[in-house]
Amino acid sequence: MSQELYRGKILPIRSKLQYIAYTMLGDEEDAEDAVQEILLRLWSNLQALETYDNPAAFATTMLKNYCLDKIRLGKTKESLEIIANLEYSTENPYVLLERKSTETILKEIISRLPELQRIILQMKDIEDYNIEEIAEITGSKIEAIRMNLSRARKRVRAEFVNYSKETK
Repeated sequence: MSQELYRGKILPIRSKLQYIAYTMLGDEEDAEDAVQEILLRLWSNLQALETYDNPAAFATTMLKNYCLDKIRLGKTKESLEIIANLEYSTENPYVLLERKSTETILKEIISRLPELQRIILQMKDIEDYNIEEIAEITGSKIEAIRMNLSRARKRVRAEFVNYSKETK
């Protein structure tokens, strides 16, 4: 029964786990290593996997915690590549330069956010997760997610406005 559970609930979410790990770690190889580690841990504890109501959510939580540990230990590269890959339809070099500058400033501001706020902001505004999914992945309450998201947005807005005032 355990192997069927693993094949039916865990293996189908591998690409989702890969995406989450890549988003958190910012490096494709580190993300693959993290997913492999979590899949190996789950495989080695098949009996314990049956005790969870939602094994996929458990796997996601394990991956999130593993990635957070890697980030805390400083074993990954800078983890937030939010805006750098946007494509612009305009070819005006002045507009492109201004947008690139804005991207750099926003990335710097976001990177200085507390870790949980940074992750929640990225999951909600960049990856388009809903509040309930973020709460399940992070293990936080919905109210806490909303509060952290609000604080993160306010801080980014305030720091960006302050930076804009300083440069004028």
